[in-house]
Amino acid sequence: MATRIGTIIDDKYEVLKEIGKGGMSIVYLAMDRRLNKQWAVKEIRKTGNGRNDEVVINSLIAETNLMKRLDHPALPRIVDIIDNGETLYIVMDYVEGESLDKILKEYGSQPQELVIDWAMQICDALSYLHSQTPPIIYRDMKPANVMLKPEGNIKIIDFGIAREYKEKN
Repeated sequence: MATRIGTIIDDKYEVLKEIGKGGMSIVYLAMDRRLNKQWAVKEIRKTGNGRNDEVVINSLIAETNLMKRLDHPALPRIVDIIDNGETLYIVMDYVEGESLDKILKEYGSQPQELVIDWAMQICDALSYLHSQTPPIIYRDMKPANVMLKPEGNIKIIDFGIAREYKEKN
């Protein structure tokens, strides 16, 4: 059962609307009532009906643990984690803007200068990920996972299948 619009999580975050949905998670736009700032809140139910629930939940928790230590302008930050026993809420930057796949569908090919600027920002973020110890491999680069913010900056979203690099012995 999803969190209702208007629900207040942890006496702090008021759920405004649903903005995304995955197999085991729902993402909401929420307002921090103390800071008067909007955040994205990913809700992960710890219990479900399927046999793969535990695997998916562990994967989402691994994604959270991986992301919470990152700090780069092209990556969303995790700012709070709330665990009430049944549900895990991950509070992160709300990325305003449109995904590159929507921009391409709506407006077609973009000017070369813009595309090069976007590519440079993406390369900088990937370089940052690869410079971590151990390196982080993103593994899901596609236009739908790259958000263009109103001021022209890029944010890479959806770290669901990102992994730390491990040497094979």
